[in-house]
Amino acid sequence: MGLVRSALLAGSQSRWLRERAVRYRFVQRAVSRFMPGEDLEAAVAAAQALQATGISAVLTYLGENLQRPEEAEQVTRHYHEVLARVKRASLDAEISIKLTQLGLDLNPAACEAGVMSLVERARADGTWVWIDMESSVCTDVTLDIYRRARARFPNVGVCVQAYLRRTEQDLKTLIPLGGGVRLVKGAYREPPDKAFPGKREVDAHYFALATRLLGREARQAGVRAIFGTHDPVLIRRIEEAAQGAHLRPQQVEFQMLYGIKREEQVRLAAQGHRFRVLISYGDAWFPWYMRRLAERPANVLFALRNVFTG
Repeated sequence: MGLVRSALLAGSQSRWLRERAVRYRFVQRAVSRFMPGEDLEAAVAAAQALQATGISAVLTYLGENLQRPEEAEQVTRHYHEVLARVKRASLDAEISIKLTQLGLDLNPAACEAGVMSLVERARADGTWVWIDMESSVCTDVTLDIYRRARARFPNVGVCVQAYLRRTEQDLKTLIPLGGGVRLVKGAYREPPDKAFPGKREVDAHYFALATRLLGREARQAGVRAIFGTHDPVLIRRIEEAAQGAHLRPQQVEFQMLYGIKREEQVRLAAQGHRFRVLISYGDAWFPWYMRRLAERPANVLFALRNVFTG
């Protein structure tokens, strides 16, 4: 793992840094490129603006590893309000949730009940719930909750991380379930026995997993495969693999973060790919922002350019 990436991931876990860095305007200005604001109103407005250009959205309220059960209950209520707002605004928007933000560390049963209530509400509204993947200590319990949700509901998906060595085996059990699988690279601090340490290895694993998700087994099982990446080389390789499998653009779905690779977002949507932008909001943005920089340390230079150029 590179020194810059290691430093960024360590910074994402530092309470001292989190409490101090967010006070600086240059930090706030840098992160503003990647999230429209801290409240739901800003996220909904951004989703409406994207929808006017033919691009759909996924909304996620930032935060994880909460300390009190009442905080987790509030987050569950908040996501019910998000679904209600999406319906009232006639938005083509889904939600993406983190289980530790719904109380996984505090009361797993209550967390799972909250997940089920959200998926049931989303199904009634004709939309989807995505379960984010967090650090590897949460992988097994996250997949268990996803499997139980998938057994009850058709409108639920789970995120899997290409940098984890185990993900190839996880896909073998997830694909037969159908449902949704969102493939990302991963951005938590993991030991080398659990995660590939180098970009080249992660990229190779990502493409191998993407090829499997484009394959006949996944299509026959009805998997809704999402490719969450900003890497132009990987995107082109996935497009070429899809063409080789005789898939139409609308059969291949990509997702990117708000504010990143905007020209590529427009290109993919214009070519007919199913495409969504993940819109993050909330005041607990510092760990999330540091992990976004760590995903590709070149993003540090990108962020600095935005600080000085706006």
